[in-house]
Amino acid sequence: MGPTADEGLLRALYSEHGGPLLGYVLRLTGGDRPQAEDVVQETLVRAWKHPEALAGRPVRPWLFTVARNLVVDAHRAKRARPPETGIDEHVMMTASGSDDIDRALESWTVAEALAGLSPPHRAVLVETYYKGRSVAEAAKTLGVPPGTVKSRTYYALRALKLALEERGLAP
Repeated sequence: MGPTADEGLLRALYSEHGGPLLGYVLRLTGGDRPQAEDVVQETLVRAWKHPEALAGRPVRPWLFTVARNLVVDAHRAKRARPPETGIDEHVMMTASGSDDIDRALESWTVAEALAGLSPPHRAVLVETYYKGRSVAEAAKTLGVPPGTVKSRTYYALRALKLALEERGLAP
């Protein structure tokens, strides 16, 4: 008996998106491979159960958003019940609220997206946004004309927005 169409969809989703999705979830879970594999499996099962959610939209951002939400939900569930034997008390005590975990996950995702930019684009964003330098100051620091800083900033922001959309963070 051959695979069904449903099994084919699930296999195709895993084949195309499983690797990047697992890498993303591993970063969200702090390298906890069993938890990451569970999240990837649940994400793909949800996609399989709700193919209408994938119709007419890019699949990967949807998968990354679902995976991120599953990680956040699991973290919140752990915080809502009493600690179990073997749970790292330090981790439980340092997470001071659901907003903290959301900010941390978003921060990691933005850092990951920034790391994927070309070095000139990353450098111009670091100078103008993170260090708060003016166009003239950034141009002097980077050794390029001010017009180049403006142009690189424009294209770097576009590339960053696309990278964040792929990770399910931008609208």
